[in-house]
Amino acid sequence: MAKNYFAPMHTAEHILNQTMVRKFGCDRSFSNHIEKKKSKCDYHFSRNLVESEITSITSIVNEEISKNHDVTEEYINIDVAEKIFNLSRLPESTGNSVRIIKIGDYDSCPCIGEHVNNTSIIGEFKIISTSFDDGILRIRFRLSDIL
Repeated sequence: MAKNYFAPMHTAEHILNQTMVRKFGCDRSFSNHIEKKKSKCDYHFSRNLVESEITSITSIVNEEISKNHDVTEEYINIDVAEKIFNLSRLPESTGNSVRIIKIGDYDSCPCIGEHVNNTSIIGEFKIISTSFDDGILRIRFRLSDIL
């Protein structure tokens, strides 16, 4: 059963995760809290971000949102999926197939949550704060009013 996330924010979280992976070579967030008003993602990291990195991440995420990527899903065999993706966060009851969410050609990952059909309805992404404590980088973000 799908998690009841606010679809635009959850889709933006996927784009943020892929941006962090590409920019810093880190893993996707290991913990997150996705809400309509504001959300957060936690990453295993070695330090806090500097202002220029926050600006860059924000710019990249908004650039990907503005590309109006279609957001699609496909189901693949779990044996295939485990060779491509980290499946450690999937529930034990996943079964023989895994749902993969694709955001254009920018991101793909296993997910059970709700998403928009196209990034054009996400709105503008903004990092509102970051913090670092004991090896964990927390990024808090929000979206502008959705179109």
